[in-house]
Amino acid sequence: MRKPDGKIVLLGDMNVGKTSLLQRYMERRFPDTVSTVGGAFYLKQWRSYNISIWDTAGREQFHGLGSMYCRGAAAVILTYDVNHPQSLVELEDRFLGLTETASKDCLFAIVGNKVDLTEEGALESPEQEGCSPGKAGGGSAPPRVPKHVRPEDAVALYKKILKYKMLDEKDVPAAEQMCFETSAKTGYNVDLLFETLFDMVVPTILRQRAEGLSQTVDITGYKPPKRTRSECCA
Repeated sequence: MRKPDGKIVLLGDMNVGKTSLLQRYMERRFPDTVSTVGGAFYLKQWRSYNISIWDTAGREQFHGLGSMYCRGAAAVILTYDVNHPQSLVELEDRFLGLTETASKDCLFAIVGNKVDLTEEGALESPEQEGCSPGKAGGGSAPPRVPKHVRPEDAVALYKKILKYKMLDEKDVPAAEQMCFETSAKTGYNVDLLFETLFDMVVPTILRQRAEGLSQTVDITGYKPPKRTRSECCA
């Protein structure tokens, strides 16, 4: 098995579509999925680099594993459901604190998934390779609802994260570059999300390679940590 040069981790509450996003990108399909137990990963070759992309469980009983998977991560994809505002709140309250083990120059993407379920809907994407939205999900389309999380809410969270991490906005990508709305079902913006991050993490990969930092995940010594609030906005 090829050794990964860098690591990207997806975090977010259960049922926001982390697994579906990853499988849409890597397998070009929208499967019926079940909740991830622990974690799973894909290895993607991008240019001359091997990047591991980790899918983590959003369920409460697996919460503490997130910090282990984030260790040394070059980027973290914080995922929420645009139709459920609480899923955005959970990113700040439950998941941001898990990124303390990530790389010191870790990038953060804020991703609102399931835009296909909103009244605005997601545009038909060429990534579907000719499949209709109905076929992509294997059934009739559910009724669309008003979008409950606005893009500016995601931008606000991104800026809070920079403050929490004590990062200067001039030294990191702009919020407009790091906040995405996606549909794992139709493929809308999925390629854009992952491939934007792949290009951005190359400098981190080069630094980590020079420093000899490992990109593997060792769970043998894992002990569940006490849950703490990240206090992003304290």
